Amino acid sequence: MTTPLNMTFSRRHAGFTLIEQIMVLAIIAILTSAATPPLRRLMSRNELQVAQSNFIGALQRTREAAIISGKRSVFCPSHDGGSCSDVTRWENGWLVGHDSNGDGQPDHDPLNVGQGHPGKLIIQSSNGRRLVHFRPDGTAGGSNITLLFCQPAHPDAALVVVVSNAGRIRGGHASSNQAQGCASMH
Repeated sequence: MTTPLNMTFSRRHAGFTLIEQIMVLAIIAILTSAATPPLRRLMSRNELQVAQSNFIGALQRTREAAIISGKRSVFCPSHDGGSCSDVTRWENGWLVGHDSNGDGQPDHDPLNVGQGHPGKLIIQSSNGRRLVHFRPDGTAGGSNITLLFCQPAHPDAALVVVVSNAGRIRGGHASSNQAQGCASMH
C-alpha cells in the first residue's frame, strides 16, 4: 500500500520543473543561434550552385537547339520572358530561342524561359556581352563569355559559367579577382 508521502514523491518526479524546462529552452536557443550562420551560408552556396546548374542546362539546351534545328540559337537575359534585354545582368530571368536573322532576339516564341533569381543573386556577364549565340555547328560566336554568380555578402563563394568560342560550356569557382569584384556589385 502506498502512503500519502510516497504518492507525493512519485507525482513530483513525474514531470519537469519550470526551471528544467527553461534550461532546456535556453540550451536549444544557444545551439540554434550557433547553427544559424553556418546554415545560412550553406543555403547561400546551394542557391548559387542551383543557379549555376540551371544556366549550364539552359546553355546546353540552346546549343542542342542550334545543332538539331540547323538554326542559329540565342541565350540572353530577359525581363519579360518574351524578348532579350539589352543588359549584362541576368538575375531577373533569361530565355532561349532561335535567332535565324542574327538580330539578338528570338524569331518567335522562346523555346525556354528561366525566371531568374531577382534580389537574391547577382549574375553578371563579362566583357559587356549580353547574349550567347550558338551556330548550327555548335560553336559560339564572338569571344569567350564568363557569367559570374555571386552574392555580395558572400563573395568568396562566387561561381562562374564559361562558354568558349568552340561552344564548350563549363562551370567552376570564381577566381579571387572575380570574387573581389562581386563584393562591389549591387
